[in-house]
Amino acid sequence: MYQFDSTETQDGIVLAIFADASPDANHHVTTVWHADKGGGISRMASFTQAQLEAIADALGDTGDGLTGTEIGHLLSMTEIGDTDPSMTKRKRLFNAFAHDQNARGDRSRIIGFIRKAIKPARFSREPHRFEPMRANLNRALAFSGLAVDDAGTLISTFAATTLSEAARRAQELRKDLVSRGVHPDVLRFCRDELLADNYFHAVLEAVKSVAEKIRQRTGLTDDGGGLVDRAFSGSPPMLTINNLLTDSERSEQKGFANLLKGTFGMFRNTTAHAAKVNWNMSKEDAEDLFSLVSLIHRRIDAAVMPPRI
Repeated sequence: MYQFDSTETQDGIVLAIFADASPDANHHVTTVWHADKGGGISRMASFTQAQLEAIADALGDTGDGLTGTEIGHLLSMTEIGDTDPSMTKRKRLFNAFAHDQNARGDRSRIIGFIRKAIKPARFSREPHRFEPMRANLNRALAFSGLAVDDAGTLISTFAATTLSEAARRAQELRKDLVSRGVHPDVLRFCRDELLADNYFHAVLEAVKSVAEKIRQRTGLTDDGGGLVDRAFSGSPPMLTINNLLTDSERSEQKGFANLLKGTFGMFRNTTAHAAKVNWNMSKEDAEDLFSLVSLIHRRIDAAVMPPRI
């Protein structure tokens, strides 16, 4: 038997807290419910695994997301256990969020984390970071009935109505890419929330994964052209795609580095200085670009780290 205990407002969502008042209850149990737009109440939903992954990806984005220090501070502030602090930012956040939600049975602390992470006051010294992070979060939250407004407030909204269209895009894109034999690290970006608008954001995330793989293989922390120069230039480079014994092989190494720089410049720099991207990418262009990213992934996988004397 549950009795009304209290209410609180969190992120623009009215929460009702009920306590188990059954005579035979052995311990105090609370259940979180939220008021919906129609005036009724329902038990506060949990995020699905796909939604948590999308949120973690947005918040842990290498270029536009939180820093490792910021993640640790926000996890502490929201009393979410930092279960895997040594992992990549995305995996660190996902594991922390999933563990907390599984333990509590609701997403309230994760919502609190998002609210604090996107609070405008945090961006007073770096205002250029706010809009890209908000855009990434809104794509991740689109199918959860939540959104971050222009003022940085997390609000309750109707779940995206484009789910079926996004799902259709993801299924068709995945099918075509599988037939092309693209790299598995590319296929994981065929997700509904990345395809809600068009194909651009899915390709953008796939391009970002290339830089992440280079960092994982080399231990570098750079990004963009600087990362490519440090990883694939020098004598010897940190990563080589061939033996570098002939002029032809050395030219291939240099050409691959230029290919990486061009790819990063085409996608990463597009959003670095703009609040909104307007690239209505076609499915055909997306598939060709995914194939290019797939080739890059395979070459990096096969690259070796020559001994440095």
